[in-house]
Amino acid sequence: MKKIFNTDKRIKLGLWGLGRGTESLLSMKNLNFDLVAGCDYNADMRKAFSEAIPDAFVTDNEEEFLSQDMDAVLIATFLFDHTKHTIMALERGFHVMCEVTAFTSPAEGVKLVEAVEKSGKIYNFLENYPFTKKNMYLRKLWQEGFFGEFQYGEFEYLHEERVLQYCYNAPGGPAIEPGWTCHSWRGTIKPHTYITHSLGPLMNITGLRPVQVAALRCGVGLPGYMLYEKDAVGGTVAPSFFKMSNGGIYRNCQGSSTNNYHMGARIWGTRAGAEHLYDDTFKIRVGAFGDGLLLDVDPEWPDLAEEAEAAGHSGGDFWQLYYFAREVLYGEKAPWDIYSAADLTLAGICANRSMELGGLPVDIPDFRKKEDRDKYRDDYESIVIKDRNPRKIFPDGHDTNITKNFTTLMTKIYPLYCGEHGIKLYYRAIDGIKLYENIADPAQKLTVVNAVNKLIKHLPELSKNCSELKKIGDMYPDCPAGWMIAKFLRENEMDKIFNYEQTIKDLQNWLASL
Repeated sequence: MKKIFNTDKRIKLGLWGLGRGTESLLSMKNLNFDLVAGCDYNADMRKAFSEAIPDAFVTDNEEEFLSQDMDAVLIATFLFDHTKHTIMALERGFHVMCEVTAFTSPAEGVKLVEAVEKSGKIYNFLENYPFTKKNMYLRKLWQEGFFGEFQYGEFEYLHEERVLQYCYNAPGGPAIEPGWTCHSWRGTIKPHTYITHSLGPLMNITGLRPVQVAALRCGVGLPGYMLYEKDAVGGTVAPSFFKMSNGGIYRNCQGSSTNNYHMGARIWGTRAGAEHLYDDTFKIRVGAFGDGLLLDVDPEWPDLAEEAEAAGHSGGDFWQLYYFAREVLYGEKAPWDIYSAADLTLAGICANRSMELGGLPVDIPDFRKKEDRDKYRDDYESIVIKDRNPRKIFPDGHDTNITKNFTTLMTKIYPLYCGEHGIKLYYRAIDGIKLYENIADPAQKLTVVNAVNKLIKHLPELSKNCSELKKIGDMYPDCPAGWMIAKFLRENEMDKIFNYEQTIKDLQNWLASL
């Protein structure tokens, strides 16, 4: 095992939340962590953790977990519990790493900041997108003054995975149980909340904090997202504009669209500009003028390239653990402390407030300052949308023998991380046919042909699943699940899916014409 830190001191770590938490296991091996305990309510996740770390204690009881001999806790529980669980761990004397977001309201944020200060323990925010190779290379150049003063930037985190409302984000994407409920927070938080993966890189690269935000509400959503009001918009994009602490302007865009774009970025300084896009292009324009020399650049890791390359989220999972371990072992500050975590979380909260005010600018408080904390100490306006209850998406007294299949059907229609089944496969083939003659790459034409062949095989199953979903919607039309099903049926090509025999003939005729 390669030794990264020049010390034999070990960090006894517990994982609280074994879904996202265990994704970091590979990155922990060389970073002086000894995994000694795990906690999760889900039996399958506890079993998988025990198989991976057989010597570790594992439980579904938080008190048993917090009673273990540990130095630090990684908190990857449900978003709404992050503040409560962080404070519990701090009060037991543990250092804490916590997943995004840090808190759900300004009042919670005040409690969290003051709990960290009182504890004297290390708190790191697990925002990993700043630590990709490209973003770390940009930060290095930026801190050296290569780009000059920040003027304007655009970062995106567009991640359409509507099925995560209906399944667990775990291997196999098992359907939420019981099947007449939805995920406990996905779909119940306000649109601008999950802002950390886009704004986080900009903040880390430039060293600036957001001080004001203006945001509008998008009135168009995608089908398949749960609707808690009959005419509501579910699954949409959430653009916002920020003024940064140096006076520069930043445009943030996150949410759900038909074009995933996890790490798109464009950033301008007064001396140079850069962009890196989803297709792996990375360009820097030099010369301090708009028509300066545009260079294709191959970025490099600052060091530890082999370890970073092996980690999840394009290296981010390694670096966030590295910085935490370094701070515990040597006291060297990590990039995301409690104050920068508050900046980033408050940015999303304030963006939602601006949206609710019709786009009026909202100032973002600085929780480093006691006077700012005092202003928001009793502000419990939450990121959670009122009256949304993922446990009550069907009316009281519904027939559970029928509704128990709801989430299973949704995971079949919208399979997790897979474009080769369900409605994803349908549109991959149908829309590919429409563009086929104008596709420039022969390999991509072959991909369309393969999708059509696969759709011919799977279309009867898709039709059956959609028919079963329609039956549930027809039985319970006036409820969140029923409204979602009606929108799904209205905005998809259900005539072709239900009349699958004729559609298959049409597909076969198209193949024969090639």
